[in-house]
Amino acid sequence: MYNKILSMIGIAMKAGKIASGEFSTEKAIKNNKAFLVIISEDASKNTKKKFTNSCTFYNVPILFVSTKEELGSAIGKEQRSSMALLDEGFAKAIIKNMEEIGGNLNGKN
Repeated sequence: MYNKILSMIGIAMKAGKIASGEFSTEKAIKNNKAFLVIISEDASKNTKKKFTNSCTFYNVPILFVSTKEELGSAIGKEQRSSMALLDEGFAKAIIKNMEEIGGNLNGKN
């Protein structure tokens, strides 16, 4: 279901437009560098709540996609429960794709 989104995440990673891991994702949000935050569907309730609150406060769209393993694999790393897209074009393309498949999108477009 998320293959196209995971593929786009991989391309964004190769372009150097991904911040991954809790610390880097949080830093990108607070520094207004995040155009989209992606959280794995199997992340802890605490992680989901923390990033939902942060993204709401900083007005950053947030998606809940796939598993930690698949997100990590998409960027060539170990498990990742959170990441931020640092490029508006990639973010818009992923949001558009998520809307087309009726995925879990919270926040602004």
